[in-house]
Amino acid sequence: MACFTSVIFLFGFINLSAENKGTCDVYAAFGQSPSLSFANKKLANSHVLRWTHNDTIVFYRQQGRVSVGKPDDVSATGALMLRNVKFSSAGAYHANLLQPNGTVATTWASRLCVIDKVPKPEVRYVCDFKSSAVNLECVAAKPEELGFSWTLDKKTLPSERSQRLRILNQLKGERSFTCSVSNRASRDTSDTVYPTCKAPPPPPLLCFTSKTVMGAAAGGAALTLLLITIIVALCCCERRNKTQMRVKDKGELRMLSINRRELDSTGPEYETMHPTENRPPPSPQPSPRACYHKVSQPEAETANTPPQLSVAAEGQRPSPVPKPRTKNPQTPNT
Repeated sequence: MACFTSVIFLFGFINLSAENKGTCDVYAAFGQSPSLSFANKKLANSHVLRWTHNDTIVFYRQQGRVSVGKPDDVSATGALMLRNVKFSSAGAYHANLLQPNGTVATTWASRLCVIDKVPKPEVRYVCDFKSSAVNLECVAAKPEELGFSWTLDKKTLPSERSQRLRILNQLKGERSFTCSVSNRASRDTSDTVYPTCKAPPPPPLLCFTSKTVMGAAAGGAALTLLLITIIVALCCCERRNKTQMRVKDKGELRMLSINRRELDSTGPEYETMHPTENRPPPSPQPSPRACYHKVSQPEAETANTPPQLSVAAEGQRPSPVPKPRTKNPQTPNT
């Protein structure tokens, strides 16, 4: 009779596992320690309790003696306590409770799904000064798989379930915001954020941005430096040209003085003493008497004459010719 009851029990367990296959009614996050809440207040040590995971016995106790698993794997009410679950811990779990005579007291079956733990979210905000509002966003990985909730000044906003939140008239005073994300197995909350929205400074008179002003200032400075450089270069060139002209003028004056000295050295005495070949004959000189009549005494004294004449030249000068005396006409005596 006991064997027949056991066969019926196993057959029902297999059918129940097949019905629950593919559906998850219990969720746990990776690394959590959930409990499969099979509760029987009438559980006694005389009962036979067996837990299976995917047709593998994970706990068996009969007459208070545990043959599979550990005594603390099951609570006082018969719930299975899982610790640090992994993805391999997912699957079908089934509990069977038998009377001491072998009859079935109760059964329980469920399917466990292990999923990732939600990441910690972050609140970001942007101030909208035109409408005096704050636009907040709850940032988290894989947002399509998460649920969102918001709190304002530590009070939950039940109507806000989206990833983004817009609060009007929030630029006055300091308010606190947090957002929470959750999935079927875990939940996490962001740090508290206090949006500080300061009014922007008034626009400049010329409506130029700071970058434009800085760029214009830099360009003006560069242009000024370029002009100064050009002016200095032109001044240096002009000064150098003047210096070269002065040197050139001095050289020409020196050459003129040298040529003049050479001309002065080649006078009549030099020509008579050093006759040169192929020199044209000297032009006839006017007589001293003609020069004496044509040139006045002051002009004759200031004329350019050789500074000194030799004694021979003095001797060659013609002597002056005396003028004939004229007789006054005699008047007849009356």
